[in-house]
Amino acid sequence: MLIVLGFRTVVQPLIGLMLLGWALALRPRPGRLDPDLPILREADAPTLFELLYRTADSAGARRIDAIQFTADFSVSVIHYGLRHKRCFVLGLPLWAAYPPQQRIAAMAQALGQSAPRNVRCGVFIGLALRSLTAGSQAMRAGNVSATESSVNPHTWYAGDVAGAARRFNARARKSEWVLWILRTAMAAMARLLLWLTRPAARRARFEADDAAARAASSLATLAALRDRHLARAISLEMHRLFIEKRTLVKAHTPAVAQDDLWENVAQHAARLREQRDIAQSSELDSRGGVFGSTCHDSDALRMARLVHAPQCPATITLDEPCRARIEDELRLSKQAVAQLVLRDGIPLSLNLSGIL
Repeated sequence: MLIVLGFRTVVQPLIGLMLLGWALALRPRPGRLDPDLPILREADAPTLFELLYRTADSAGARRIDAIQFTADFSVSVIHYGLRHKRCFVLGLPLWAAYPPQQRIAAMAQALGQSAPRNVRCGVFIGLALRSLTAGSQAMRAGNVSATESSVNPHTWYAGDVAGAARRFNARARKSEWVLWILRTAMAAMARLLLWLTRPAARRARFEADDAAARAASSLATLAALRDRHLARAISLEMHRLFIEKRTLVKAHTPAVAQDDLWENVAQHAARLREQRDIAQSSELDSRGGVFGSTCHDSDALRMARLVHAPQCPATITLDEPCRARIEDELRLSKQAVAQLVLRDGIPLSLNLSGIL
């Protein structure tokens, strides 16, 4: 409207073009799957998809279309493509560290939090949050220092070069101020959306916990929440295994590394649980002795709800033949992710606050 109705002026079309440029930069983009990570479809893993279908139906969530495996200690549901398909992102460290029923609980929690009742995962609010976050990061100003002229003052046109450097610095400062204003506005709008949707997100999280308790049992859901603090320790152990495989000559064989990586992770998680249980049994926790000292306040509140709620038995279980079939379906994906881990390592600066 500014461009069409104000074509006789100069300011209005410029403002309209600037707004259109911002809208183009912040346009909602369809999500994409990482091509470097293994992806499974229903034909590739029918038993695992059947488990996810049962879990999604129990949680009241839409069924998934694909599964992607990562080296993160997390499970989540993302959307990709123009048709807004659903992909279940499964972190193999979590899969290796959790017992079978806790895996079902973690999957039920992730699927439950992606249900339509969680407005942060919806089309409008979710896209708005992602667009505002991406725009704020894109307009983040770098550490641009002032440009000083290094030309000898006695050379030809030294004054012109110094004047050009001063004008460049002035324009850079103005650009940084403009970017700061836009970045601050986008960040403030994102915080406002997060604050407004906090009650709905908390309610969706509680409903996801209830759905996980109905699917995998209340005890398994409590154990899955309690084991969230293992993420950092598992990440450190995988980093240690990466250093070990890269430095020890006898462990340079790729086949050996692929076969024992996830088994070592599972054994390390079992040792951590045993140490935690011994510490909790010998000394009461400052929070009352029920929850671990490493639990966050939100996790403690969620666990308290599950403890005081009526205990639910497991409605989704896996027998040994089903577990064996699922492990066989995951064999190639585990090898591919293990190769990536042993090639690139594990970044220790991971943000582990969004697990489950």
